[in-house]
Amino acid sequence: MKKNSIKKLTKALSILFFICLNFGVYGQQIDQKKQKSDFWDHVKFGGGFGLSLGTGFTDVTIAPSAIYNFNSYVSLGAGLQGSIVSQKDYYSSGIYGASIITLFNPIEQAQISLELEQVRVNNTYRNLTTGTLKDNFWNTGLFVGVGYRMENVTVGMRYNVLFNKDKNVYSDALMPFIRVYF
Repeated sequence: MKKNSIKKLTKALSILFFICLNFGVYGQQIDQKKQKSDFWDHVKFGGGFGLSLGTGFTDVTIAPSAIYNFNSYVSLGAGLQGSIVSQKDYYSSGIYGASIITLFNPIEQAQISLELEQVRVNNTYRNLTTGTLKDNFWNTGLFVGVGYRMENVTVGMRYNVLFNKDKNVYSDALMPFIRVYF
């Protein structure tokens, strides 16, 4: 009998508890305006341009690039490059390709870079006795660099760890650079 009365009391208290509860549903309408993406606020454009003219010698280079700043320490970007080099009656070269670059700024004034570059090289050598010789190849460079950074300009040195003196675009594995991004 005692069990039965405890069951009835529990049932009655449960019903009373649920009746006394104030079930309220509250809604709130929030005007969500379409937020403009801030992607382009993190993108910087830059690159390089080179021009060297002399008696019978021409060297024109253009290399646009863009980077995305993830934060003040890390950036990732891509670039294109194209060069035409010629020496009258002796040599001409067309170089074109692309690169991917990662920039690390451990402190505001220092920049460490890692750049992978893939370029196509089309060389033509002219000789009066042997005629014309063509040397066309792909060249891959992996550059590790360090530089001093001043606002949007970085000046430094980079080293090509894949440098091969027999098949390379560059005459040396160590090269100076100036990087500018706006």
